[in-house]
Amino acid sequence: MSKSQDASYEGRIKATRLFRGAICILLCILSLLPFYIMIINATRESTEIAKGISLLPGSKFIDNFKGIFEKFSPDLGFQLSLGKAMLNSIIVVIPTVILQVYFATLTAYGVTVYNFKFKKAAWAFIYAIMMIPTQVSIVGFMQFMMKIDLYDTYWPLIIPAMAAPSTVYFMKQYMSSGLSLEIVEASRIDGAGEFRTFNTIVLPLMKPAIATQAIFGFVGTWNNLYGPTMLLSSPSKGTMPMFVSMIQSNDKQRDFGVIYMGLFITVIPIMIAYFMLSKYIVAGVALGGVKE
Repeated sequence: MSKSQDASYEGRIKATRLFRGAICILLCILSLLPFYIMIINATRESTEIAKGISLLPGSKFIDNFKGIFEKFSPDLGFQLSLGKAMLNSIIVVIPTVILQVYFATLTAYGVTVYNFKFKKAAWAFIYAIMMIPTQVSIVGFMQFMMKIDLYDTYWPLIIPAMAAPSTVYFMKQYMSSGLSLEIVEASRIDGAGEFRTFNTIVLPLMKPAIATQAIFGFVGTWNNLYGPTMLLSSPSKGTMPMFVSMIQSNDKQRDFGVIYMGLFITVIPIMIAYFMLSKYIVAGVALGGVKE
């Protein structure tokens, strides 16, 4: 290859890299812009927000922060405050994410490692469950919860997390390519029980997948408005999405700055969870320690 051809080839490579970099920067801006506008609006006055979008911060951040406590306090007749809603969401989210990730990984482990008679039928059943939307079964589920006296409690929001077919599917695909069955066999030969093998060997190897699904589970559960609205009848048991919905629908205290402040506070735990778990996704874990 001549020097002119080499220069042309290197030029095409640089142009491709610049194009890809520009696309990535554009997508990053499009992804972060809504969050930036939300934060900016949390610092502005309601009348300023009504006029239009601004990229410059305002001076009402402290006032909006105080307003979300003062305008929606129990003293004014509101049964759900910001602090109570935050606590309720934490009570629901933490056990839900733990149950979802642990039992989904356990189910995927069983389907991947063991060979049993109805293995394909069981996997097909999990596929089928993934296709059924929550709205189809919510009425029957509500009636069932009423019959066993669990309606208007947090249990109907937590216990179903043990059966998360989409999480099982993700874990199964991750195990199929990343989990070495020789490690499991070696653990059995050393005398370790099945649960000990799963808890001490498989779970640490699954950290990247667990972190990924924990983030998705946290975001999905934290932002879930449909389930709590259908299954919780007491306003004092409401979660953060229900609190934000309440302040949005309140005509007497309709302050856009306070509403955006509520949205901003709602997003903060999601950001914290992401930054805590993202290192496991970025760094990754070396799987398949035994090579054939």
